Amino acid sequence: MTSVAKTLLATLAALAVLSACTKEGTYPISGEECGPDDPVKTLEGADCYVPPAGI
Repeated sequence: MTSVAKTLLATLAALAVLSACTKEGTYPISGEECGPDDPVKTLEGADCYVPPAGI
C-alpha cells in the first residue's frame, strides 16, 4: 500500500472514530443542542454550491 493510501485510510478511520463520539441531537464541533428553529434545517444542497474558480 502506498503512503498516500495509508494516509487516506488513517484519515478516514480517524473521522469515523471522532464522529462516533458525537451525542445525538448536538452539533459535532460545538456540542450545542440542535433545536427545531435551527436555520440549517432550511438549507439545501444548492445553498452550499461553490462555483469553480475562474467563472
